[in-house]
Amino acid sequence: MAYYQAPLRDMRFVLNDVFQAPRRWAEMPETQEVSLDILDAILEEGAKVTQAELFVLNASGDAEGCRFDAGTVTTPKGFKKAFATLAEGGWLGLAGNPEYAGQGLPKMLTVAFEEMLYATNTSFALYPALNSGAALLLDHHASDAIKACYLPRMYTGQWLGTMCLTEPHCGTDLGLIKTRAEPMGEGTYTITGNKVWITGGEHDMVENIVHLVLAKLPDAPEGSRGISLFLVPKIKVNADGSLGERNALGCGGLEHKMGIKGSATCVMNFDGAEGVLIGKPHQGLATMFTMMNYERLSIGIQGLGLGEVAYQSAMDFARERLQSRAPSGAAAPDKPADPILVHPDVRRMALNVRAWNEGGRAFAAFVAGQLDIAKYHPDTEARRAADDMVALLTPVAKSFLTDRGFEATVEAQQIYGGSGYCVEWGAEQFVRDARIAMIYEGTNGIQAMDLVGRKLFRNGGAYVECFSELMREDLEGEVPAILTAFHQACQRELARLEDVTAWLLDQAKGRPEELGAAAADYLDLVGLVAYAWMWWKMSRAAYQGLEDRGEAGEAFYRAKLAMGHHFLARQLPRNEALERQIMAGAESMMTLDEEAFYPVG
Repeated sequence: MAYYQAPLRDMRFVLNDVFQAPRRWAEMPETQEVSLDILDAILEEGAKVTQAELFVLNASGDAEGCRFDAGTVTTPKGFKKAFATLAEGGWLGLAGNPEYAGQGLPKMLTVAFEEMLYATNTSFALYPALNSGAALLLDHHASDAIKACYLPRMYTGQWLGTMCLTEPHCGTDLGLIKTRAEPMGEGTYTITGNKVWITGGEHDMVENIVHLVLAKLPDAPEGSRGISLFLVPKIKVNADGSLGERNALGCGGLEHKMGIKGSATCVMNFDGAEGVLIGKPHQGLATMFTMMNYERLSIGIQGLGLGEVAYQSAMDFARERLQSRAPSGAAAPDKPADPILVHPDVRRMALNVRAWNEGGRAFAAFVAGQLDIAKYHPDTEARRAADDMVALLTPVAKSFLTDRGFEATVEAQQIYGGSGYCVEWGAEQFVRDARIAMIYEGTNGIQAMDLVGRKLFRNGGAYVECFSELMREDLEGEVPAILTAFHQACQRELARLEDVTAWLLDQAKGRPEELGAAAADYLDLVGLVAYAWMWWKMSRAAYQGLEDRGEAGEAFYRAKLAMGHHFLARQLPRNEALERQIMAGAESMMTLDEEAFYPVG
């Protein structure tokens, strides 16, 4: 059986001890009312509602899946009731604009709740996640009238949002889309085309679904510069906000997937559906990136949440599983065999999973904190610097968190042995649900290309320089002896990152294939350096907790330091291989002729 309890003590440690979140929030007018009491209430009540309402539906929702019948989609048993409970509790509008019935909570706090959602029921979590991103986009780019009509209903869960980008012939290259928008007059358009892989495109949990659809106007230029964005509701909305007639769109079927089976992944057909333009004509892709960048961090947290529930479930199994004797002799002589955690290889797997999870939790909070500064900070320069950090780290957050999350679920599954391959233990579902996170919202390979192309080469490494300055500044000052290993590791790996960055920028001049060849490895290198920095921050906070006899307790702080040392010894050394792989260059990848790739009988 799967097991999960929200890791509230670690979440509090990250927010309060590592990042001093309440003090940060007090410095920004829009967040200064978010007190420690509010933080605790969100964490405590979020844990209760996700564990009571969602975790109990995770396995059954996976087994049942969504059902399609003549254009209608039914979600698994219990989903609709659970959604109503979350909506009534205000959980869908945590980060929403207070002017339109949202709660305006900082991202650094809401990521903790998102982790709980994904850990307890990833399929379910995708519905509110897409809605939050859609609402964010409308809040940034829609007219006041649309915001006043749509946002309160989306924050309260009356309506839910989607994004409709992909078509059967194009995913990454959206400039190839064939969906068309024809002006009807009075600011409305008819939308005609087909979209695939649309999360929450049709379901039975709300009275209306708000589709954000990419399409091309008749005068659109070729490629991605000709894309516009349209709001297309499932049911037309009258001027007073009441629902009118059914729009000319529908679900043509459900995708049959490896995982996230409780999430309705739809084929959507738009047959002259009525919509309105959001943002400027031909600027739809740039407008949609407001939502896409939000979703990329959210999907990163999907990897984190699944890694955490996989770890906890594996440890619940390990507590009772007896196999063989410890290398040094019987640890439990009164039993027929010892608990499996006496074995170094089992400990290796468990420690790997836990170290990735704890590093990822701190990293997600850090990126979320930069988003808060970029949005709320009163100082213009502080907002600009934070925005640069978000630009650099968004592809890393999406890719590195999901890669490590999938790795964590696989390694946690291995702890069970054969039992982990069987459905009743839940481990195989975590693996299946984690796999998609490396693919959607821009594959991790595309994220890596974005990192080396737009975020590195295009600005001559300026973002990386800002990252280095921020990290180096944090490493200044006196270092207690107990923290020396963490401090030295950060200095060493930051220097490695700077050296590799300079080499790659030089090699890529006139040889663009060098960027593509290095992209995935370079992203992992940045991710590991960022995690090393997070472990420095956590070790420093744990040391201070020991000195001050902090409320988390001595055992917690010592365990945190031990986990950090495992990261330094067993995970951070991957950077040595990554450096060599990057500096091997593109030649070995580009030498083989294309025809030689294809099978020959």
